[in-house]
Amino acid sequence: MPDPVTGKARNRAAVTPGTGQLRRIREILPAGLCRIPAGCWLALVVLAEVVLAFVVRIPSLFAPDGRGGTAGRLWALDIAALSLVPIVVFAALQLNRQRKRERAQASESSGYIDKVMRTSREWLWAVDATGTITFSSPMCEQLTGYSPSELVGSPIGLVLDPADLAAALKSQPVVEDESTFTGLVLVCRHRDGSRVLMEVAGQTVYGADGTGTGFEGTARAIDNPSSSDHTAEQIRERVTALVSGHGIVTAFQPIQCLRSGNVVGAEALSRFPFSDGTTTEAWFMQAASVGMEADLELLALRTALRTGARLPRDIYLAINLSPGVCLDPRVLEAISQGEIHPSRLVLEVTERQKVDDYGQLLGVLAPLRSSGVRVAIDDAGAGFASMQHIVQLKPDLIKLDRAIIRDIDSDPSHRALGAAMVGFAAETAALLVAEGIETAAELDAVTSLGMTAGQGYFLGRPTLEPADWARWQKNTRPG
Repeated sequence: MPDPVTGKARNRAAVTPGTGQLRRIREILPAGLCRIPAGCWLALVVLAEVVLAFVVRIPSLFAPDGRGGTAGRLWALDIAALSLVPIVVFAALQLNRQRKRERAQASESSGYIDKVMRTSREWLWAVDATGTITFSSPMCEQLTGYSPSELVGSPIGLVLDPADLAAALKSQPVVEDESTFTGLVLVCRHRDGSRVLMEVAGQTVYGADGTGTGFEGTARAIDNPSSSDHTAEQIRERVTALVSGHGIVTAFQPIQCLRSGNVVGAEALSRFPFSDGTTTEAWFMQAASVGMEADLELLALRTALRTGARLPRDIYLAINLSPGVCLDPRVLEAISQGEIHPSRLVLEVTERQKVDDYGQLLGVLAPLRSSGVRVAIDDAGAGFASMQHIVQLKPDLIKLDRAIIRDIDSDPSHRALGAAMVGFAAETAALLVAEGIETAAELDAVTSLGMTAGQGYFLGRPTLEPADWARWQKNTRPG
């Protein structure tokens, strides 16, 4: 649209009030004047007002006033007052302009930060002292399957086992700044039940009084070692050294009968005393990524069988095995040569690995079952084709994943799922074990639903001490 004054095409920006007038003034003024700094313009305006005030006051400098004085004595005050007007106006305009610049810079910085968080491969997170997630960047959705709004306000245990984090922190080498940690290799629990290997770094957050108020840090997914020959070779060397050096010890966690409170079983949990911040599950995931899963799991099996011989003889021993490793003939050999009678053994087949041929798996488990070994489905409700896994394998025990047990006392959906599993277990003559019981309320809830047994920190933590194992023979439920 042509400008009504110049006849030239008017830019869209000129529609802004005041912009067109300023542009026309700049066109009229010589180019040199347009480049005069704003401060010089202010000085010229003040000087012009002083001269104008002085000229206007000259006739009254010597005129007598009604009290025998002269009005001219006030001329200096008039000049000073008039001079302040442009200074105040200029200062206000400059302040407003500065605020606009700051707002624009803040908006631009915020846009950059938002873009970085959305495009970065790292997940930024923060938790408070209670383990509740207080901040989560958008990357969490790719890493965990949960959106930021779903994670904020949820316990960190939803995606990361606090015990794994604590164990990894303990294995960290001593550093000068104990409030920071880096290079922790942990396993993230994805929403679909799968596991994601990730590297975590962070630091302790302190309050005004110097006490810790939580943690903040970053996590990133570790690339598949198969994409890097060097990485795969490093993992292979570490696992080989671990297996050849028998670098695994076994801790046991009690499993209680919910009716009597007596310990009826113990789950074998592998521990890596010489680890470098890599958690137990991360070790097994890395070994699987380079084809050494069976070597590491068989070492864990033999260690558990040897150590478990010191458990009370009236409790069973539960040992985890992945479906793929169950097919290895060395499993049957290790069990037959072990010191524990097969009737006291429970093989917990993890649900985190997809089974392509259930017929083959059932065929391998058949001779074990004939010898007295019972089969359990571990982490039920959190992995691949949950009910399909249970229906096909017809387990003697079903262990409900802690994701279902958490908040079962207050979450109607968790309670409904738990009640449904109680009915299913009763119909199939399977014992139902609630994993991850951490509060008295959760214990009361699973007991009232009719679950058979329970396991979790509230009932007993994993321990390496034989003295603790001996007490389980007469252990009763806390509280």
